[in-house]
Amino acid sequence: MSTEEKSAAPRSLAEALRARDDLALAALLRSRPDLVTPVPTDLTQLATRAGTRASVVRALERLDRFTLQAAEALAVAADPAPYAELLALMAGDAGDPEVEAALPRAVAVLREQALVWGGDDRLRLVRTARELLAPSPQHPSPTGLGPTVREAAAGMSPGRVQGILGETGLPSTHDSVSAVAALAGLFADRRRMAALLAPLPAESREVLERLVWGPPYGQVTHDPAAHLRRLLDLGLLLPTAPGTVVLPREVALHLRAGRAHRAPEPVPPPVEAAAAHRPGIVDATAAGQALTALATVEELLKEWDEGGPAVLRAGGLSVRDLKRTAVALDVPEPVAAFWVELAYAAGLIASDGEADERYAATPATDEWRELPPAERWARLAEAWLAGTRTPGVIGGRDLKDRALSALGPGLDRSAAPEVRHRVLALLAALPEGAAPDVDSVLARLRWERPLRGPRQGQGAEEDLRSRLARWTLDEAELLGITGRGALGATGRALIGAPDRPHAPEPEPEGPGAKLPVHHRTPPASVPRSPAERAAAAAHAARLLAPLLPEPLDHVLLQADLTAVAPGPLQRPLADTLGVLADVESKGGATVYRFTPGSVRRALDAGQSATELHAFLARHSRTPVPQPLTYLIDDVARRHGRLRVGAASAYVRCDDDATLDEILADKRAAGLGLRRLAPTVLAAVAEPAALLEGLRAMGFAPAAESAAGDVLIARADARRTPPRAAPEPVPDGPPVPDDTLLTAAIRAVRAGDLAATTPRKPAPGAPGELPRTGAAETLATMQAAVLTGESLWIGYVNAEGTASQRVIAPVTVEGGFVTAYDHTADEVRTYPLHRITGVAELADDGA
Repeated sequence: MSTEEKSAAPRSLAEALRARDDLALAALLRSRPDLVTPVPTDLTQLATRAGTRASVVRALERLDRFTLQAAEALAVAADPAPYAELLALMAGDAGDPEVEAALPRAVAVLREQALVWGGDDRLRLVRTARELLAPSPQHPSPTGLGPTVREAAAGMSPGRVQGILGETGLPSTHDSVSAVAALAGLFADRRRMAALLAPLPAESREVLERLVWGPPYGQVTHDPAAHLRRLLDLGLLLPTAPGTVVLPREVALHLRAGRAHRAPEPVPPPVEAAAAHRPGIVDATAAGQALTALATVEELLKEWDEGGPAVLRAGGLSVRDLKRTAVALDVPEPVAAFWVELAYAAGLIASDGEADERYAATPATDEWRELPPAERWARLAEAWLAGTRTPGVIGGRDLKDRALSALGPGLDRSAAPEVRHRVLALLAALPEGAAPDVDSVLARLRWERPLRGPRQGQGAEEDLRSRLARWTLDEAELLGITGRGALGATGRALIGAPDRPHAPEPEPEGPGAKLPVHHRTPPASVPRSPAERAAAAAHAARLLAPLLPEPLDHVLLQADLTAVAPGPLQRPLADTLGVLADVESKGGATVYRFTPGSVRRALDAGQSATELHAFLARHSRTPVPQPLTYLIDDVARRHGRLRVGAASAYVRCDDDATLDEILADKRAAGLGLRRLAPTVLAAVAEPAALLEGLRAMGFAPAAESAAGDVLIARADARRTPPRAAPEPVPDGPPVPDDTLLTAAIRAVRAGDLAATTPRKPAPGAPGELPRTGAAETLATMQAAVLTGESLWIGYVNAEGTASQRVIAPVTVEGGFVTAYDHTADEVRTYPLHRITGVAELADDGA
């Protein structure tokens, strides 16, 4: 390298960032959004922020396995290291074509994210990353390598070091530094090292083999065996503490044939197909699941329409209420928890906020029910895809050992949206109709985010991302995003994936290759804005609509007091039939059963017998069976003959014989009834309890108001106040959009210009704001207006914050200066009394 090239090489990360163009800076801020919050004042501050521990840890956690392996190799290489040394550590002495092909991409990723800077001849890992990844006794390196000879021999006596030189056949030196350097040179020389190891006994070689892939530390006794003593004499094992020895890094690399990792993984593991189906079958199955999902959520809302379970004091749903809900929906409890959480995430249920707090449907439920089926499904799918609440953790324990309950706190997992997008994107990359092998999906996710997997010592315990992936596959099938395990057309549209799998972008070639801005993460897994998500959901709804059957306007009445709905029913018909009859079985065809209780429920809702007969005749494709007609007439004839009001409660009836029958019934003893008049009974029980008690005795009472009118009980009478859906918990700062990136880069560039522009020395300590008197400031400003020169000023804003700026004054009048501010890249007006001082910029030749 020439002297001129050396002077042009960046000397710091800030200088390396300064040499980037705007596209490269935008790529950095997009991949590490924490760097732009708040916007840095200049590139020096950006570089400082990029080197902080929290930011570096977050960036390392988002590296794929091979890129992380490259960073780990740089952490054990020289600082700086040429590209050839990194390649040798990754590919080994024998070379590896796959590693050689993939390493330029990994280095490009590290450069893009400002974890590595410098040219290919001087690659530097940022200091914080080196501290995190380099081996130490407290934090072993993932490579399994130990300290270098120089590091391990730092505490050894000079005599001991010279003794090792004599044993290895090296000439003695006058100081320990040169002795250690000679020993390191020997260990790094493959030919001489092979000659040194050849005479060793098998026991000594076995010890080295046990330590070579890590951990590199071992224990020895005060009087080690002969084969261990020989290793210590040759310096192949160096003491680090009493009774502890370490295998030097250079020795391990020789035994590993130069490789830093036992198994480099340059190629991501493929997602394999476990089964293949025709795309039409997949879409039809997914559409059927979508229809079932809508029916299940509607049944849940119907179950909670008049007020759902009570809210626990700590928040959430009790185990007993979840079991009751699971029985009502005819699903297992974990599945019931998923539907409850989905309805909550979509804003369809919430707590009512009353003193006796309960869950109930929200006003948004009525609006949702009026939407076409495909749009209702899209609303649910969109809420699921973007939500961070994770039903899969329900039943577990939080960090304080408290139980996690449905609808309760502590269920948010910020990684959930990213994992859901990524899993569906991997499915979208398979051939159409292919269902994935689950283990291959999990292996791919672990390759893409290895640092978010299980920690050392956790054994076979599955990490959160793997569990989220499993839950995603199950929940996507329940929702109808997948069918038979394969992603359908609606699922592709929902994540914004193309209709057909597209060819991947070509890999960058050569050490200095540039990485495409969106190379690391496929577009389908990049978090999108709410508007983009809504557009994708609308597209998915349009694709789903033709696959769903048209709602029917009829049922088939049977002589056994049942009605069969051969498909989904239109909204008014479904609502009325849901009140008039009970659902007996579900599936492709829903069976409703008419009972005295269900007919009474319809009469309580304000329907008359005549209206019920007309409704059934209008919507039945078969004649209305006579038993059903008799059932409606019989219940209607008895309905309302008894009237229950508040006395605390009373019963009145024009037929005093009916009241005599009630008084004589032993089941009425708990109601506290007594006769006030031939047609009136008073009761101790509350009106609601009295109604239930009389109905349990086989009567059909109706509630009445203080005016004597029959009270109509509507099924949709209970609604919470307006409630917003729960907001997802973000996984760190949001990815900045193009508008913010453009503004941030312009501000950083302008601030950097102001910070690095040469200026003439000003009175005061270096780095302080310029200080001049008011007269001198005014005169300098007026002169700059005439000459068109730029000035360096100190400025204090209304909040008392001081800053330095480079401005080109345009006018000076009325105590204000109007100037083009190079720092803000716009024309601004500044009060002269807030300018601390002014200084001229240095000449170009200065």
